Amino acid sequence: MPSTSAMTLERVRHVRDSMPEGGMFEGKEWRISPEAFPLEEAQVRIIEALGTAALAFQRACNRLYFESAEGGSHAWVARLLDQGKPERMVALGRKSWREEVPRVIRPDLILTETGLSITELDNLPGGIGLTGWLGETYATLGENIVGGASGMVEGFANAFPGYDILVSRESQGYQPEMEWLNARMRAKGLPTGRVFNPWTVHASQLAGLDIYRFFELWDLDNVEHSAEILAMAERGEIRISPPLKPFLEEKLWLGLFWSPALQEWWEKNLSPEHLTLLKQCIPYGWVLDPVKLPLHAEWPRLGIHSWEEMKKFGNKERELVIKISGWSEKSWGSRGVNIGHDLSTEGWAAAIDEALAAFPTNPHLMQRFHRGRVIAHPVWDEAKQEAVMMQGRVRLCPYYFVQGDEAKLSGVLATIVPADKKILHGMSDAMLVPCGVS
Repeated sequence: MPSTSAMTLERVRHVRDSMPEGGMFEGKEWRISPEAFPLEEAQVRIIEALGTAALAFQRACNRLYFESAEGGSHAWVARLLDQGKPERMVALGRKSWREEVPRVIRPDLILTETGLSITELDNLPGGIGLTGWLGETYATLGENIVGGASGMVEGFANAFPGYDILVSRESQGYQPEMEWLNARMRAKGLPTGRVFNPWTVHASQLAGLDIYRFFELWDLDNVEHSAEILAMAERGEIRISPPLKPFLEEKLWLGLFWSPALQEWWEKNLSPEHLTLLKQCIPYGWVLDPVKLPLHAEWPRLGIHSWEEMKKFGNKERELVIKISGWSEKSWGSRGVNIGHDLSTEGWAAAIDEALAAFPTNPHLMQRFHRGRVIAHPVWDEAKQEAVMMQGRVRLCPYYFVQGDEAKLSGVLATIVPADKKILHGMSDAMLVPCGVS
């Protein structure tokens, strides 16, 4: 009977050997674990419920924006979300696809000592193909993968049947995983189109297609034929998903969820169950608006009358994170993020000044920083030729595919970074593994 170390090496080799030629991402590497990251059944149930709640929240955000844009009682919401965006995109976002919302939802969840903390709701996420490949690969090792071995592939195919996948230059690093995803759908006999780039076709060749856009709306100036593509979508000659709604791609919604002025609206438009779960998972947040408050007022839960007072916060009080919200090349990954207690007093003051100065064109969100719980998970040590336990913190990325009123959990990607890291994001010394049910 082989030894435990020999079996571990065999599992690691299986993961390596299963990697498609050319990899999953251009120029990105990660550490291999011989095991999926285990989630308890109770955690999986919460994550499953969070999908339906997130879908309800996105639909409520969509309603609130249109009510606001049409002169409702919260007209300031649309004005805020439209700041800094081209008039053409603002107008396009209010077109005939009024009720449509993104059909893939991926929250970024930090596993904390008390539960799960949402740092972002991504409507155009990377990692779909990667999570699908990881799920299939670790399932063949006997792991009970969340969503099942084929959950990601089948989920995408059901949400986007027959869609062509259009990948821009800015997103081209993710093209290998989308190529893998498309090939797996085709191999399973699922309806699919092709993966292609906007510079390889003439706009007229897109007529009649259903297109999954793998590019950000803020990057349209760098997408070939973008003007023609938008015009064709507006005329109904092509169908594009996620919908061309820049207002839905703002992190600001996580701050607006806590706005005292909107609490009654959320209570009327979200079920008590969804509202309770979202309040448990969304960190308290604020829009960094430079508006001057009345003398008798203060920013809620901060006990300050002006942002100038916040510059004097001590290290413990600075357990806050500032993020650029949406229409910017800094709005994805870990770019445009400042963690208060990781900065000097001068650096913190500069981050506040920068965010306030950018408000007219790039509003910023500030949230409570929720520290990730330290866990131990095995990682393969190439030098020692054995698995060792790594102390780390975990970001969970569940992928939900929307069909009708259901947001089905199809897989969960775990990014495990060394415990001394504050920003939990993909890096060469992190592990990327699928989640299984323990």
